[in-house]
Amino acid sequence: MRVLEGIVELAPVYGERGLSIVSGLGKFVWDAEGRRYLDFHTGHGAAFLGHKNPEVISRLREVLDSGVIAVGAAFSSPWREEAAKALSRITPGRWVMYMLNTGTEAVELALKIAVKATGRSKIVAFKGGFHGRTLGSLSATWNPAYRGPFTRHGYPVAFAPYNDPYSLDKYVDEDTAAIIVETVQGEGGIIPGSREFLHAVRKEASRAGALFVVDEVQTGFGRTGCTWSWECLGVEPDIFTAGKSIGGGFPVSVVMVKPEFNALSKSEYGSTHGGNPLASAAIVGGVEALIKDDVPSKAARMGRVFEEVLRERLEGHRLIREIRVKGLMVGVELRRPPTPYLKCLQSRRILALKAGATVVRFLPPYLIDEDDVGGAVESLEACLSA
Repeated sequence: MRVLEGIVELAPVYGERGLSIVSGLGKFVWDAEGRRYLDFHTGHGAAFLGHKNPEVISRLREVLDSGVIAVGAAFSSPWREEAAKALSRITPGRWVMYMLNTGTEAVELALKIAVKATGRSKIVAFKGGFHGRTLGSLSATWNPAYRGPFTRHGYPVAFAPYNDPYSLDKYVDEDTAAIIVETVQGEGGIIPGSREFLHAVRKEASRAGALFVVDEVQTGFGRTGCTWSWECLGVEPDIFTAGKSIGGGFPVSVVMVKPEFNALSKSEYGSTHGGNPLASAAIVGGVEALIKDDVPSKAARMGRVFEEVLRERLEGHRLIREIRVKGLMVGVELRRPPTPYLKCLQSRRILALKAGATVVRFLPPYLIDEDDVGGAVESLEACLSA
């Protein structure tokens, strides 16, 4: 065999943090020099169950030991069936589940189902919302910098004001296939949706004959203090998406759709890796971890602790506009861009990330304790005062 050697370079996707992460355990990660960091970034929230979660790792090892790496959807798979049974344990109601790989794929499919079920094409989304970067989901993502040259493609979308229950009827009409919403806008700056607003969205979707789609990719699986955030709000979607945390950070996502709206024929959906044995096993392990350790309750309690410490130490600080917390989705809105403060936190061995234009976002694993919260807030205070 003749080998022709060339050069392959990684495309620059995010701003370089100058840090190489080589190992992790629980709430910590280590860099190539052996330095330990408290991980409040968790891969954009994916490692909410902690690094090397024992239930997830155990299930993944079982599949690896079986030697079966890929099983097409035309064949039955015990792991895929177990994943459906596992999610049935934590999801009230009756649903049809589709398995995919990423959050943006899940949103793509959710919108596709809504368009087919209603025979319409228009999507209503919200200013500040984020639903992914592939063409369909990008259509519903607010930030013009992300949509840029792609605005002519994808679905026709109307963007309504978030948390405004009184203006919805101006955007929803007889052409609307779906209203898609995050119960907490993550990328938009950790903005919790009010109960009144989410109930208004549900009511407006029903009135217009559109489907109510809840994007739970970041909020779901315990992070807000409920297994699914729509449960806490007392409002049930027609379709919801989940990803990130459901497999302990393993690349897997799902779409849950009410049976009466499951309009796709077999030829209208397919995924080579959706529901593969490893991803299915990761979901099983993730659900086991969620139940065994009562993850939603712990997230709710530590979210309250985080908010209390932040307000005690930093409320009224000259650089802070607002503190927003929902479970373990924590946002500190500054009066200036957060990048220098994220770098400062990293130098103090705390990993965090940006949201919106001016928000320091913390997405810690549920495993954190009071000392971790105190240390993170103390470090943020020091960085803001430097």
